[in-house]
Amino acid sequence: MTETYDLRINRIKHGTVLDHIIAGRAFNVLSALDINGTDGNQVSVAMNVSSKQYNKKDIIKIENRILAVEETNRLALITPHSTINIIENYEITEKRNVELPEKFTGVFKCTNPTCISNSSEPIISELLIINDDPPRLKCKYCTRISLTEEILK
Repeated sequence: MTETYDLRINRIKHGTVLDHIIAGRAFNVLSALDINGTDGNQVSVAMNVSSKQYNKKDIIKIENRILAVEETNRLALITPHSTINIIENYEITEKRNVELPEKFTGVFKCTNPTCISNSSEPIISELLIINDDPPRLKCKYCTRISLTEEILK
């Protein structure tokens, strides 16, 4: 018996496809990339789709936007095994994996509610990576150490 596969999300001619996102984390990814759908470009999100490698995964397709390496590396904390596919004329022209940067600036908030970066002061949060596996981050201002699960809440 042969299996048939349905295309559930349209192909894009130009843009970025984020694949192998940990199931259920697509909205965290969109938030980290500051994508809210108001720019008029098509954004497709598929959650909990079948995956041979991970059992289930999320996928995001962003039309007419090529994400820079600095942008996609923000995802290393949310979904460390995701892949980024750059699409031109419906073909993959570049494929990359996310890598944990040295720090996150203005992407995630410090988990300390009394940290100055969470106040009304004009200070942008800065979390330094102090351990890769599992990721542990230290706030530049209050020095609180946080785990991924705490930051993504």
